[in-house]
Amino acid sequence: EVQLVESGGGLVQAGGSLRLSCAASGFTFDDYTIGWFRQAPGKEREEVSCICSSDRCRYYADSVKGRFTNSIDNAKNTVYLQMNHLKPEDTAVYYCALKGNVVGVCLAQDDYGFWGQGTQVTVSS
Repeated sequence: EVQLVESGGGLVQAGGSLRLSCAASGFTFDDYTIGWFRQAPGKEREEVSCICSSDRCRYYADSVKGRFTNSIDNAKNTVYLQMNHLKPEDTAVYYCALKGNVVGVCLAQDDYGFWGQGTQVTVSS
């Protein structure tokens, strides 16, 4: 059974930092992509970033470019999202998701078949 476990969310002041982790297990894909998505109250879920296994691809939404950094530990099947210079508009539930390939549009939500439970990030002004 594929499992994705996010951790690292919390409450931080604007300008602060958080690091989210997404530990993936229970899969046998040789290549995979892990995406980060977020959903704020009353809004649709939106893409944040994605990274391919072996770090072969990495993309960021315009809203987080220059502030967020995605990295992968292939040995642990764990992805880290370092979030710096956080803004109140970054407040959302953050989800990681897994797809068992490295093709297609990295940030396309519909391509992901496995999702974590989400972790809350709250940025106060």
